[in-house]
Amino acid sequence: MTEQKKHKAGFVSIIGKPNVGKSTLMNALVGERLSIITSKAQTTRHRIFGIISGDDFQVVYSDTPGILKPQYELHKSMMDYVNSSLEDADLVLFVTDLYEKIEPEDPALERLRKSNVPVIFVMNKIDLNKGSQADDKISYWLEHINPDKVIKVSALEKENLEELFSSILEYLPEHPAYFPKEQLTDRPERFFGAEIIREKIFLNYKKEVPYSCEVAVTDFEEDDKIIRMRAEIYVERKSQRAILIGHKGAAIKKVGIEARKELEAFFMKQVYLETYVKVSDDWRKKERSLKNFGYDR
Repeated sequence: MTEQKKHKAGFVSIIGKPNVGKSTLMNALVGERLSIITSKAQTTRHRIFGIISGDDFQVVYSDTPGILKPQYELHKSMMDYVNSSLEDADLVLFVTDLYEKIEPEDPALERLRKSNVPVIFVMNKIDLNKGSQADDKISYWLEHINPDKVIKVSALEKENLEELFSSILEYLPEHPAYFPKEQLTDRPERFFGAEIIREKIFLNYKKEVPYSCEVAVTDFEEDDKIIRMRAEIYVERKSQRAILIGHKGAAIKKVGIEARKELEAFFMKQVYLETYVKVSDDWRKKERSLKNFGYDR
């Protein structure tokens, strides 16, 4: 009689500063595009689970907002997601890149020191490495942190991800699966619809406009052939609404076209998308507005 193989399962929190590639890393590890990605910092605003399962394991990744010093209520909500991911983590992936520096009273290090679980230090973007740059940067960080393991990766090029994944499994405890094995995430379809639209806003507008936008999918109807979706895009001021819409609606039409293509690829189904731009004064600074948009405090 063969001995039954032990099952491992646990929560892996991916944390780090803004724009170091945390979302790209989770998407690469899960093999699905669950988190939106842009070159702008602070794109991720929520905690998003990415779940990967096998016969004898289940890894529940948490993609989290980049760690920063909060300036208003939205930032506080974002940092709450980071804190909650650390509270239930079995393992932390602390992600940085070749260009990130340590600052005095660094909020990322502060949160890392509060973690009482194993930490894998992940140096990302090594595809951009020149000479000994990656090793020099790792030595620089190790003067300030004491991780259990150090791994160099390129999330974009999927380099060394197998080594990282093997290390993750080493640190996970023996535990039954937390979610059904076929489940990929904890978020509903509406959430991903809104995130894809928000990504296109980040890619098409400059300066403050993308950061002042929030997207709410108010209608989501699906049948065998098509998804019909209504999305409301909120900004903080009338001037931002005018920029978002553009001359004769050209700018928002471009966002809608790009979003629809991405939505159809994501859902693998035809999508009919309607977008409406509205003003919600200073929504980032108001707890009630944030609660209405689904931010937990």
